[in-house]
Amino acid sequence: MVNNSTCRQAKVHRQTKETDISLRLDLDGSGRWQLDTGVPFLDHMLSHVAAHALFDLEVTCRGDTQIDDHHSVEDIGICLGQALAQALGDKRGIVRYGSQWVPMDEALVLVALDISGRPWLSCDLDISADKVGTFDVELVPEFLRALAQHGGLTLHIQQARGTNAHHIIEAVFKGLGRALGQAVALDPRRSDVPSTKGTL
Repeated sequence: MVNNSTCRQAKVHRQTKETDISLRLDLDGSGRWQLDTGVPFLDHMLSHVAAHALFDLEVTCRGDTQIDDHHSVEDIGICLGQALAQALGDKRGIVRYGSQWVPMDEALVLVALDISGRPWLSCDLDISADKVGTFDVELVPEFLRALAQHGGLTLHIQQARGTNAHHIIEAVFKGLGRALGQAVALDPRRSDVPSTKGTL
């Protein structure tokens, strides 16, 4: 469903042979979350997105995590991107751009994005660890790529400093939440699409 600026919500259900995902998103929420993805570290990271974007976010996923977490993580990125695009509708009145530097102890990460309709991910992370707990670090760009592709985001992530894998990844997701919150915000001076082309 596509919603106007007074009800910017979306509900996505995606079922494949690998995952069964239900996701609800409210862009004008209060930062509440209810997360049961089957991947505890991803639950932790998505809670940061919701809290810092002030989105209300509900996600449940039943995936083939007995194999690994890849399908669940990527497919949740797909669903969140789809929900974001649906909730934004024609994108009238939005700020469109968002960026945030986030320090997390020794880590410092920049997240910058454009709700452009032109999917792109530039993810410059230097993480020496392969895992955080049982979570595969290589799944972070997989999630972000799926989100950007299906949400129509131009998304740039750059790590300036950091050695602790958990700190670096947490800075990414906190920055993602802050940048998304800025970009989807409604500009009271604008009623049109924020593009000289007239469309995004």
